[in-house]
Amino acid sequence: MCDLDLSAQDSGDGPAVFIILILGFIVVGLALWTEITFEPPFWVHAVLWPPFILGGSLLMLRPFKGVLIALQYRHRGHTFDHQG
Repeated sequence: MCDLDLSAQDSGDGPAVFIILILGFIVVGLALWTEITFEPPFWVHAVLWPPFILGGSLLMLRPFKGVLIALQYRHRGHTFDHQG
């Protein structure tokens, strides 16, 4: 470990925005494909997509937050508290 204190760093809403855009694109595409290919009733869409969206959001949030903080560190390293 490098003992770099990241407690003061904030990624803001950036990760959530990227996840919304990416998952929205994927889910809308899959929902349209499902609708055109299988023509299921509405309740199938209502049961199928919310767990996919929730699971995808939870799985992607932590890595995206890490990437945004790493990018902040890379491009604005002078604002981070260097110890050592």
